[in-house]
Amino acid sequence: MIPQVLVVEDEADLVELLRYNLEAEDFSVATAEDAEEAMLRIAENTPDIILLDWMLPGTSGIEICRRIRARTDTARIPIIMLTARGEEEERVRGLATGADDYVVKPFSLPELMARINALLRRSNPQLIAAILKAGDIELDRTTHRVRRSGKEVHLGPTEYRLLEYLMGNPGRVYSREQLLDGVWGTDVYVDERTVDVHVGRLRKAINRGRVKDPIRTVRGAGYAFDEKFVSN
Repeated sequence: MIPQVLVVEDEADLVELLRYNLEAEDFSVATAEDAEEAMLRIAENTPDIILLDWMLPGTSGIEICRRIRARTDTARIPIIMLTARGEEEERVRGLATGADDYVVKPFSLPELMARINALLRRSNPQLIAAILKAGDIELDRTTHRVRRSGKEVHLGPTEYRLLEYLMGNPGRVYSREQLLDGVWGTDVYVDERTVDVHVGRLRKAINRGRVKDPIRTVRGAGYAFDEKFVSN
């Protein structure tokens, strides 16, 4: 199940930045620029979490938060308020209105992602599983350990992140460029063929003996974690 995020923000550059990073973490993203569009998006498809800007044209984020909390069908949706207001009294006001968390701009994207995942673990834990399982492979996100058929698999940090990324959405084909962005990040320049090297190391580590290789190479495209392996 893919977590659904609604981003209510009128700064186009920030919206695109958030969309890019959320989608790279396998979130489904909807956006809205104002209160009317936000309530319409919520009515169309109830999100699992909302990122809500305080300062919006027309109706403020605080008022939108009040409206969401006033409705029985939306009252429990987790809300993270995004704002440039960092004063204590403003943070208290935002939380008192019904926001679950409060992030001051400019913010750290890794910290924001951690806060999103923390809220989802409390509100809808099945969306952010601590343990990913596929076939006889088990990946524990808490301890960063991987086991296959009960035996521990020793992976380097990059191979671990690569496996987690592929297991998070089995069957989806990722190009080398997408894997570079998702695993290494957009701020680091790495040659695309580096992906092949690390996929090779990952395969060697998890495919000991005569076991099925769960990583499928898609000619001319990239790599996928095999859905057929998952369903067995």
